[in-house]
Formats: sequence, structure tokens, C-alpha cells
Amino acid sequence: MAVARENVENKLYDAEAEKRVLSAMMNSEECCIEALNNLVNEHFYLPKHQFIFDIICSLYRNGIHASYFELVKEARKNSLFQSSKDFEELREIAEFFVDEGNIDYWIKELKDRYRLRRFYQFLQKYMKLIPETDDVQELLMNAEDELTNLVSLEMDEQGDTPQELATYGLEEIERRRQRYLEAKAKGEVILDGLDTGYQMLNNCCLGYKPGDLIILGARTGHGKTAWSMNLAATVAVLAKNPEPVLYLNTEMSKQQIVLRWASLLSTVEQQRIRHGNITEQEFITISHGYNKLYNSKFYSQAVPKLTPEKCVSIARKYKVQKDIKLLIVDYVGRMEKLSDNLQEFQMLEMIMRTLKILAQTLNIAVVALVQLNEDGSLQGAKRMKNEADLMLKLEPITPEEANENPELQDIVANYWIRIDKNRDGPGGVDIPILFDKSTMIMSDPRKKEGGAS
Repeated sequence: MAVARENVENKLYDAEAEKRVLSAMMNSEECCIEALNNLVNEHFYLPKHQFIFDIICSLYRNGIHASYFELVKEARKNSLFQSSKDFEELREIAEFFVDEGNIDYWIKELKDRYRLRRFYQFLQKYMKLIPETDDVQELLMNAEDELTNLVSLEMDEQGDTPQELATYGLEEIERRRQRYLEAKAKGEVILDGLDTGYQMLNNCCLGYKPGDLIILGARTGHGKTAWSMNLAATVAVLAKNPEPVLYLNTEMSKQQIVLRWASLLSTVEQQRIRHGNITEQEFITISHGYNKLYNSKFYSQAVPKLTPEKCVSIARKYKVQKDIKLLIVDYVGRMEKLSDNLQEFQMLEMIMRTLKILAQTLNIAVVALVQLNEDGSLQGAKRMKNEADLMLKLEPITPEEANENPELQDIVANYWIRIDKNRDGPGGVDIPILFDKSTMIMSDPRKKEGGAS
């Protein structure tokens, strides 16, 4: 019996798997992100391994890759290890790394052993209850419920009963009603997601929501990047409570990005900034603008050869380290092919599907910039639109529209944001905005002097 018990207990954990995962986290940033997104402390059985995992997590979330040397520094600084043997074991773990390709296997091994431990605890619990029970039916029903929950542990798909749906629906409607009344009393704008930067667009979609894929299309040279940077400014720089934004760009250099920020945050014309033709007072104004950027939550990474896999990897890293709420991809048309065998429309459709899954998995809003054809249609793949929760088009207001559209008579506006698709609200809506190309600033229209109030 003792031998049988020992054999069972040996199956409850895999010391090699635990070392493999920890070693991979110490040696590979990709593996570290993978583990952080899939594991928690209790997936490790050995207390020392739990301890090391916690240190790695703490370091990485502070932007420090947890190499062996960083772990040693942390341990010595905080007197975390008590003997030379502890440091020897840490070195042994660090040298246990094989390659990145096996990380999924070892993570699954840890999760499976954890589930076995949970099952073993379940068996022990009910073995103790059997001699004490008088109501066999109740015991079996409780055991069945608990075992069912254990079997479904970590399953992605969960069903909803009609009772749960109705209860949740009623609670959600009441929450929204109360929120509306409170906001109305305070004169505030109600949003379910991040501020779009435009009042009418906020009213139509209630902000860019976690899990949503937003596509913004425009023709070449018609403001895609300006629109995305105005969005980043709204969410990460100028907001009362800024939220972290990651901007992945495939075209611009670091220098180009900072020069655009200078105009956006100072209203000094972009061309004069590029030439250096600015006054002392304008320089001070620009400095104040950069101070806002310095204290903001805007993160940028230039990736000229961006692939869907690289996009996912970078986004997951910034989600772990910075808890980003918005990812902007500028722009999809320059992303590298997944395979040379794919046609362009297939590649773009797969990229959009990847971005939609990423938005749902990380619970963030993802904005993807795309190119429009001269006729205003989506370039490359009409089926990209199927993946979008919100499809917007940025187009200039034509002279004919400016003269004939009654909506434009009392305001100053020169561009439309056209809502081509809106999964959660009205579509087919044209929203006028004002795009000052000299400063790259986009805003709500302003009233014409002497116009109707």
C-alpha cells in the first residue's frame, strides 16, 4: 500500500517539467511571455519553484528580463536565498534550457500534473467523507458536481443557461440605466470603452471596447497615421486618466514620430518644426508638449518587417509589462506574408482574423489601419470587414458636399469619418471632423462665426 501511495504521489508533479519551464523563462523572452500568459504560482508543486516563478514574474512585469544574473541580484538584494545550495540549484535550473520549441509541451505537462493533484485531493476528500455520510445520494451529487468542474478546468468554452443569460441581462440593463442617470446628472459622456476623440463617434459606438477590432481605412496620403496618433493622444496622453497604448508602425522612424508629436501637442505647424523655424516661445510650448508625452502612457515600436506572429508576441509582452488597453497597427498592408503560397486577399483576411483573436484574448481594443482604393473600397480583401466590429473610412469632404449638405452649412469641417460597419450600433453614418494638416490635429468641427447655435 505504501509503495502504491508513493507511486501515485510521484505522478502528482514533474520536477523536470517545472525546471524546464523556469529555465525557458530565464533564457527566452518568448517563453517567458508564453508562461506568464498560461501559468500561475500553484501550477508549480515544489515551493522553491513557486518562489522562483514569482521572482521571474515580478522582474518581467517591471520590464527586466529575468536572466540567471538578474535573479541572483534580486535574491541577494532581498536576502531571498538562504544558502549556497540555493544558488547552485538556481544555476542548475538556468542551464536546463533546451530550446524554445518545447515550451508548449512543458507548460501542458505542468497543467496536467496540477489537474492530477486537484483530482487526488478530490479523491482524498470523498474517501474521508464516505464513513461519515448517511445521505449517499447527496454525497454522490456533490461529488458529481465537483468532478464535473474539475474535468472542465481550464476549458475555453463555457455554456450559458437561459437562467444565467436572463439574470445577467437584467443586471446589465440596470447597470447601464443607473450609469446613464448618474452621467446625465453630472453632464458626463457615457462610454463602454476608450474615448474615440470625436463626440458623434462616441455617441454611435460608445468608445473602442475591449475585445473589439476596429478597422480604419483611407487612401494613400489621406491621414491614416495622423488619425492613429490623434487617437493615441486622446487615450494615452491628454486624457484625464490616461490608458496605456501600444503603437506598432511599419513605416515611420523614431525621428518622424517625435516630430509629429511636437505638432500634435503644441499646435505649431509641422513644416516649420521640420525646418527648425520656430520662435523661442514656440520652443517653450513644444517643450511643455513633450513633458506631457514624457508623463504619458504611449509606447511605440517600429517594426518594418512586421508579421502576424511578431505582432501577437509584442502585444502580449506589452500587455504583461504595461497592461495596454489599445493596440494600433499602422498599417496592415505592409505586414509580411504568412506564406508565399497565399494570395493577397487571403493573407489580409488571415491577418485580420489574427488581430481579432488577439483583441479577444488580451481583452484590449485593436485598431488596424488599411489602405482604400481610389473608389473608396477596401484594398485587398473585402472579407477583412467581416472580422471587424467597427469599420471606419476617413475621406475628405468634396466641394460639392460642402456646398450642398445642410449638415455642413454652419460648421467648419473638411473630412468625414464614415461608419461603414458597426456591430454594436448604427452604421451608414457620416461624421464630419476638422483635419488641420499643418499640425496633423484632428478634432470635432467648430461652429462658423455667425452660424446657428
